[in-house]
Amino acid sequence: MSTPRNASWTTFGGDLHLDLTGRRAAGAGLRAALEDALREAVQDGRLAPGTRLPSSRALGEDLGIARNTVVEAYGQLTAEGWLTSRQGSGTTVAERTAPRPGRRTAHPPLDRRHGRHDLMPGRPDVSLFPRSAWLSATRRALATAPHAAFDYSSPLGRIELREALTAYLARVRGVRTDPDHLLVCAGFTQGLGLLSAALRGRDGRALAVEAYGLPPQRDTVRAAGLATLPLPVDCSGARTDLLDGRPGGVLLTPAHQYPTGAALAADRRAAAVGWARAHDGYVIEDDYDGEFRYDRQPLGAMQALDPERVVYAGTAAKSLAPGLRLGWLALPDALVEPVARLKQLADGMAPVLDQLTLAELITSGTYDRHVRRSRLHYRRRRDLLVAALAERAPQVEVTGIAAGLHAVLQLPSGAVPEAELLDRAEAAGLVVTGLGWHLADPALAPDAPPALVVGYGTPSDRTFPAALDALCELLRGA
Repeated sequence: MSTPRNASWTTFGGDLHLDLTGRRAAGAGLRAALEDALREAVQDGRLAPGTRLPSSRALGEDLGIARNTVVEAYGQLTAEGWLTSRQGSGTTVAERTAPRPGRRTAHPPLDRRHGRHDLMPGRPDVSLFPRSAWLSATRRALATAPHAAFDYSSPLGRIELREALTAYLARVRGVRTDPDHLLVCAGFTQGLGLLSAALRGRDGRALAVEAYGLPPQRDTVRAAGLATLPLPVDCSGARTDLLDGRPGGVLLTPAHQYPTGAALAADRRAAAVGWARAHDGYVIEDDYDGEFRYDRQPLGAMQALDPERVVYAGTAAKSLAPGLRLGWLALPDALVEPVARLKQLADGMAPVLDQLTLAELITSGTYDRHVRRSRLHYRRRRDLLVAALAERAPQVEVTGIAAGLHAVLQLPSGAVPEAELLDRAEAAGLVVTGLGWHLADPALAPDAPPALVVGYGTPSDRTFPAALDALCELLRGA
């Protein structure tokens, strides 16, 4: 069978979408319209460096234009450096150097693979994910689950997981709840969005947040219609004594303040709960890394002080993997119905099979064993980081290391500015973030030297030593 003459995919291997209609309508000539469309495709990344373009004949046939028009457009873009052409190899997109950003206040890139050494904070070692145990638990869950488990079910989540979490959280974190007050969500981000929307529905106008925190979380709160009011943070955690009647709730990381690492002092915990009672408000307790404590006894969940005023939020992102998108909220009675209704509107319910599998992991004791192994792994990583800095960059103060997966590295007075330090880190292939990026309000910035927030969970055991070498070299030169 002969190949149709216009089947350009046989020579190119993929479609190339170029819209010339709008450009022609705007008065551009055919060749100019084609050149503009190709430039735009290269600039916005749809045509990556090294991509082989269709032959001039194939593209001309696809677009319904003369081959010579394509040849001339290719020639012009080659002369400008957008494309490269070699006889016998066709035409490809040229390699280009992306411009470096001048500021470091934007969100760190979602795709962080551009650096050789990934030390972004808040990320676990996903190679620890217990694949075999997860597979075995999935098989057991499939074998024992009732048929009704795979039908539409409660937006709160599967009862098997809610029952398992009720017992686990009570035993490990001191959480006081029951299956009817637990809601399974797609990670903490969705949970925070649901809670923010529920507070907005109660005529709330603002949520108090810690002055240092994750900008994407503040974005989530604002997207739900609430303003964010920053609370100063010091070595005893957030200044909850400064709460007033304006916000309808407050978001805290009491066990391990992110990113500074401070534990919220007992009197400040009491002050937050007292404020919530007095103003009909709610405390959202983000227990993002509650399983990982190294040099101190685990701090019990703040939620136990008043389950009707404190929402406990947990997640499997650090203990298992972020990609599972499994989190949970222990809700006060007054918030169960509104949050469940919002969850129903958002996506109906969390994926059933993953819920059943996690329930099986927890009830079998496999989850506990995995967490203990992971805790030892991360403690060894932390100890290696601290030892390397003490030996090779002793001028750097390391804080926030009693728990979690990250450390704050405070540079001495006279060090280079934080923006320059981050530029140097990028040039050295290090993916890190600065303490300043976490600040909610630049006006609250203390008069202090620059600091890095460095994660030690992500690199593999094989690459971690090289990452430490690069980090120490960066800090010595700063």
